[in-house]
Amino acid sequence: MPRNLSAWYDLVIHLAVMLMMVAILSQYNRYLAAIAFLVWLMLALFARERCRVRIRQFQEYCENVVGGGKELMQYAVTNIPQAVMIIDNDGCLQWSNDFVKIFSSAEPEQGMHINDFWNGILKEEIFQPVADGELRQGSYIAQTTFTSTTDDDTEIETVKYFVVYWHGLKNRRPEYPTLTALFVQEITDFENLKAEYKNSRTVLIYVQVDNYDEIMQGLNEAEKTALMLSVSEELETWMKNLSGFMQRVSNDLFVVVLERYALDKAIQDNFSVLDNVRKIVSKKGIPVTLSMGVALAENSSTEQSMTELGEMAQERLNSALSRGGDQVAMALDGKTLYFGGKAQAVEKHNRVRARVTANSIREHMEEADEIFVMGHNREDFDAFGAAVGVAAMARHLKKPVHVILSSSLDAVEKMFDQFKKDKAKSFEDVFVKAADFTVPTAINPLLIVVDTHIPYLVAMPSLLDRIEKVIVIDHHRKSDKVIKNPVIFYHEPSSSSASELVTELLMYFDDKISIGKLVATALYSGIVVDTKSFVVQTGSRTFDAAAYLRRKGADPVIVRDLFMADYDTTVALAKAKAQSEYYEGGLVVTSMTKLMPNIQAMAGQAADALLTIEGVRMTIILFQMKDDTVGISARSNGTLNVQVLMEKFGGGGHQNVAGAQVKNINILKLEKQVVEVAQQYIAENDAEE
Repeated sequence: MPRNLSAWYDLVIHLAVMLMMVAILSQYNRYLAAIAFLVWLMLALFARERCRVRIRQFQEYCENVVGGGKELMQYAVTNIPQAVMIIDNDGCLQWSNDFVKIFSSAEPEQGMHINDFWNGILKEEIFQPVADGELRQGSYIAQTTFTSTTDDDTEIETVKYFVVYWHGLKNRRPEYPTLTALFVQEITDFENLKAEYKNSRTVLIYVQVDNYDEIMQGLNEAEKTALMLSVSEELETWMKNLSGFMQRVSNDLFVVVLERYALDKAIQDNFSVLDNVRKIVSKKGIPVTLSMGVALAENSSTEQSMTELGEMAQERLNSALSRGGDQVAMALDGKTLYFGGKAQAVEKHNRVRARVTANSIREHMEEADEIFVMGHNREDFDAFGAAVGVAAMARHLKKPVHVILSSSLDAVEKMFDQFKKDKAKSFEDVFVKAADFTVPTAINPLLIVVDTHIPYLVAMPSLLDRIEKVIVIDHHRKSDKVIKNPVIFYHEPSSSSASELVTELLMYFDDKISIGKLVATALYSGIVVDTKSFVVQTGSRTFDAAAYLRRKGADPVIVRDLFMADYDTTVALAKAKAQSEYYEGGLVVTSMTKLMPNIQAMAGQAADALLTIEGVRMTIILFQMKDDTVGISARSNGTLNVQVLMEKFGGGGHQNVAGAQVKNINILKLEKQVVEVAQQYIAENDAEE
């Protein structure tokens, strides 16, 4: 574009100044002034002519270049290799360029809806209203499937991706419809490249044989080799289907390397290798199970080293093992996923860990100035028994100890009354309600949490932030939300109850410890409740713990009296069972809609009772805990994992006993959701078997 198209006004100023100088010069020398005036006149004429020439050039520029630009713009909009469309609020075409025809299944015509000739390119967000003053514009990625026919009449479907930019147009007249311009550009190659990059990301898996020592116990070398050969063959077959690499690094540990697309294939198959390996049974009839920790390099912003992937895989493997094994744990798209978990956790006969943990707990107790113990909110017999068992350890060391209880003790009220009536009053100053508890003043306090490892479920969650040293003793399968950085995390999902774990710790804590009749009875009641009177989740160590408690004075008669129900409770349980509904697959569901004292314990009793019906594999009881909270109590006969089911509703628990609490929902509406999820889980479980 020509520069200085019109400088006449600037030149006039310069010429005026020069003329003034000529006038001043004429006062001194008229001859020189005359010459200067002639020069000034020629300059003025020259400047005038040059300005006329530049104006003429600018006009020619406007006629040739700008006019040509309009023609060029019109040509670009019509012929640019990008689909351009103008639509109204109904999604009907008002105008388009010829490029639209390339992707249209029919000849686009004015007034035709876009989906009639290019299905899938339009989204509702285009027509969403916007606030006054905001621009009606945006972009999104659309996916469209095109069908083409080959020479042999074979139909081939091709998926293509497009980025759609849309911009609202101003109405020239109010009576005209609101128009929107769409600019559609194909990005199939780019999206395919992204998918290829995603599918090629590295996946590292640690595969461990659960309880290798227990499975191999009593086998000779030939039998051990044959058993592990069967496991290796199943894993090799699995690897062959996934095009992965596997290497055995120890007796019970394998390392697997896959690509992301293979991991997706394994997820779609629900890791069927777990079911195939479970069919392999040892000489003692113990099925072989696997646990897997999966680490995926999905962080595209930074390069993840194999060291980081190895640490992630080990962390996930530990999570799978702590949930009882026979499952896969992984983090995918910001969520922790679990697969499997069908087999019962195999009981460990080796008690070395219990002895080592007992010694470690004693050392921490001896170092502490004051000890605090608490279980989960709304304590049951197991949480209460385990808590007083730990308190007995602290009292044996003559340490000040407090058992922190939640505001609701309906489930253990009878056991709590036994301690209040104790003539020795040995626990008179031990129990304290969370609402009455003050901030600990001890310099080196110790907090011990029993029967839960989830922070928000404890009797007093704020205490976790106030006390640095925390010990966790629990038997529930590990959840994603765990108390952070405990100094000891004694977790045995194969154990029947937290009371059993605490009893084993008492065995090794001190040979001279005297826990007393009430503490022994409280621990015994906790084991009885969680094992359903030694029927569910019971191993040899469970009976050893019960025998130890009987020797310490546990009274089965008191335990029997604890579980006696009053008339109102008996009637409520009868109504709940009468209103229950049976669903295909062995599922029984019922609801208790009336607010009642001790409703949580009653729901558990109803679930246990319904589970004794022939053919029933899972029972679920919904009950109104509060006006805004619905509780769920689930039980299984061992063939189904109710913990996995309750995790879908924000809860958790054990394989055979689990529960959840859901806020701000109608109990009948929640019942429908629970039934749907449970039926789907049962169908998937039965299909895999």
